[in-house]
Amino acid sequence: MPVSSLAPWPYPKRCAHRGAGKLAPENTLAALRLGHAHGYRMAEIDAKLSADGVAFLLHDATLDRTTSGSGRADALPWRELSRLDAGGWHSPPYAGEAVPTLAAVARWCRANGVALNIEIKPTPGRERETGAAIAIDAATLWKGADVPPLLSSFSATALEAALETVPALPRAWLTETLPPDWRERCKALGCVALDAKHTLLRAEVVRDAHAAGLRVATWTVNDADRVAELSSWGVDTVITDAVDVIT
Repeated sequence: MPVSSLAPWPYPKRCAHRGAGKLAPENTLAALRLGHAHGYRMAEIDAKLSADGVAFLLHDATLDRTTSGSGRADALPWRELSRLDAGGWHSPPYAGEAVPTLAAVARWCRANGVALNIEIKPTPGRERETGAAIAIDAATLWKGADVPPLLSSFSATALEAALETVPALPRAWLTETLPPDWRERCKALGCVALDAKHTLLRAEVVRDAHAAGLRVATWTVNDADRVAELSSWGVDTVITDAVDVIT
């Protein structure tokens, strides 16, 4: 199957990892703004659920690394999470930066023409609930948008729940291994893309994915020469921390 016969891919070729890589506190509106200031029109973020079911941005299963809180990320209701400092850990200029809701991010992205890759990042034990809830939220928040968010996850359970709940939203299977049945796994999850760690990719893998009707996204690529190589193979979207270097 030639690339021209693939389904349309409305996403940019470059995507800012967690908003602006490491230049600003990850998964914050400040990071999204900085990535945008560097010319990026797509961002990747991590989303999970609070104790009371509010979708918010955070990578880890615990609050300790990137906020002023501690313990399980899903142990607190949104009211308490909203009071945490999600920027002071990074550097003094960002002290006081808030943990954002997915709803706030959606408003900003739609107002500024930024496409979004939402990695569904469930706190362990809440995979199905999180996949379903974030799919419903995404469908609601991006209703009528020209470009829907791309949902991805390492959790097959979360992606299955997203597929069952809102099948119309595009999904990508996120993986740091490439088992022999990777095409079948993508198909079973109704995915439009393979989202693989860049060290797994070779020209033939990209070719085989396109032949299977799959687009290819890859992470986290911070070397310009490697980005050029991946692009020459036809990789559809490269996710990077180096928003100040990779153009």
